[in-house]
Amino acid sequence: MNDRADRARWTPPLRRRGPDSGRQTPTWREARPSLIADALNRASARPSGNWFVVGASRDVRVGAGPRGRTVGGVEMVLWRTSTGELHAGPGACPHLGAPLRDSRVVCGTLVCHWHGLALNGKPFAGWEPYPVYDDGVLVWVRLDAVGGEEPSAAPTVPVRPAPGSGLDAVFTASGRCEPQDVIANRLDPWHGSWFHPYSFVDLTVVRSPQGADEDAFVVDVSFRVTGRLVVPVRAEFTAPDARTVIMRIIEGEGATSVVETHATPLTAEGDGRPRTAVIEAVVAASDRRGFALARAGAPVLRSLMRRAAGRLWRDDLAYAERRWALRSTGRFPG
Repeated sequence: MNDRADRARWTPPLRRRGPDSGRQTPTWREARPSLIADALNRASARPSGNWFVVGASRDVRVGAGPRGRTVGGVEMVLWRTSTGELHAGPGACPHLGAPLRDSRVVCGTLVCHWHGLALNGKPFAGWEPYPVYDDGVLVWVRLDAVGGEEPSAAPTVPVRPAPGSGLDAVFTASGRCEPQDVIANRLDPWHGSWFHPYSFVDLTVVRSPQGADEDAFVVDVSFRVTGRLVVPVRAEFTAPDARTVIMRIIEGEGATSVVETHATPLTAEGDGRPRTAVIEAVVAASDRRGFALARAGAPVLRSLMRRAAGRLWRDDLAYAERRWALRSTGRFPG
């Protein structure tokens, strides 16, 4: 009886929309430069505790070699012990400066490939480890000299679907721009269906920030699956700090799912040719019974999720790079 009742209440996740009229409503009047700039300024004033996202948790694996990263012009190395404990520190060997990213991990110890100096993650000969945090999806490193803020004990990790209930994928790309250009892109939801018609249709911003006490953009949008088949949702965009924007589905299919966009500077502040990494974590969730089967096919689905994010970011990085190019030459409007 319960199964029959469930089937009677079942609704398909996809909707069929009517044929396109060939015309979209212009959004340039709503996408006011001052509104976007105010939202960006408020985000830029929020502290991060000097924590930077450096990559996916699963990219730093037990039994694998170290991973090298650069944040704010600082070279670093990350590795795990045999028990999964995560370490991070300067990327140059304190002996003669060898690149530790090319070294080996032996029984949880990082062994330099030039002369065999071993580092177990504790201070040694001027080599000082960095605070590191693994939230289960992303790895964060605290760099006080780069952030320049009051340090915090841990990063502020966005609220996500309950552990074990979601399917996550992490996409990374980089472009010639600064973190603020990436964040400004995400704080302009109006461009979605104009710039990405292959992914978004019927986009309407139903609420935008009206002041310091109301800081979220709320959007009704349909994700295009194929042709006229779409998934309509209501999503909320917020910026918890200067380098992060969170898109959360608050109504519709996949409610509670999140897309976290983290902008991590690769070059030092003031560099004339800045580069920024976009590290985007998608954590999808659903209360549909079939979602458990989807999680079973996680490796394949993660690849598809990264491919979809990559297509969007090919466009959005061009947007961010264009913004930086105009700002750097004093030609940015407003």
